[in-house]
Amino acid sequence: MKKEVASFLKYLEVELNFSSNTVVSYRQDLTDFFSFLDKSNIDFLHLDKDDVREYLKYLDEKRLKNSTIARRISAIRSFYNYLLSNGVVENNIFNNVRNPKLEKKLPNYLSYEELAIILDNIDMSTDKGIRNRLIIEMFYATGCRVSELINIKMNDINTINKSIRIMGKGSKERVVYYGDYAEYYLNKYLSTGFNKNSEYLFLNDKLEKFSIQEVEGVIHKLIEHLAIKTHVTPHTLRHTFATHLLNNGADIKSVQELLGHASLNTTGIYTHVSNERLKEVYLKTFRR
Repeated sequence: MKKEVASFLKYLEVELNFSSNTVVSYRQDLTDFFSFLDKSNIDFLHLDKDDVREYLKYLDEKRLKNSTIARRISAIRSFYNYLLSNGVVENNIFNNVRNPKLEKKLPNYLSYEELAIILDNIDMSTDKGIRNRLIIEMFYATGCRVSELINIKMNDINTINKSIRIMGKGSKERVVYYGDYAEYYLNKYLSTGFNKNSEYLFLNDKLEKFSIQEVEGVIHKLIEHLAIKTHVTPHTLRHTFATHLLNNGADIKSVQELLGHASLNTTGIYTHVSNERLKEVYLKTFRR
């Protein structure tokens, strides 16, 4: 790896406090970019328009999704902006490159019936079952990202007003809330053998802090034998949280705040789900 790339990734991690997953994505995108440059004998410090055009053609020939191409261009643009700010290059040619239009991918979410099936089939006779039930309840109650959920600490939880302080992307702090069901299972969980003398709320079977992959594994095991057609991941539960809020009349700005989205445009993808509710309201109120 070139020293400039290593320095840039360190900057993202230390100065900008990017998550480890984001840094890994940047590393992969830049590794692919430099692989292309090496094969094409192109000096990364002296790119011209033709070089960029060839790289975009290379991405297109790989038949990548527009979202993947946009991410790679954004990563490279950020890298060259870093070089520019440090006087390594005189201009950033990628500032003139437009990202491709993104495909509108509708979020995957569970129906109320599917969610009930998952919850009703968790074995509550064991401490692990109680923990797993709380994991699902907390995802659905708060809309947290999996990276946020595993980093919830005991002192982040305010049991008086049933709120949790969350540290989101880019170290942006927000407050989320949980309801009576999550409160009930939280109290049951706190009386089990888990999280004794631990600062973190959720612990794995070894009584260690969960990894993202371990939480994904828990959810996979919970649903693998159930008759649910929807592909369920931690993000599915986050989508379900947002979708059900909107279907029950929440305004999109409030949902944006609860999800921790920096832009309302990001939350806007959920508005498709309100069509069903709008149709129902229309038919009930417009008799003709």
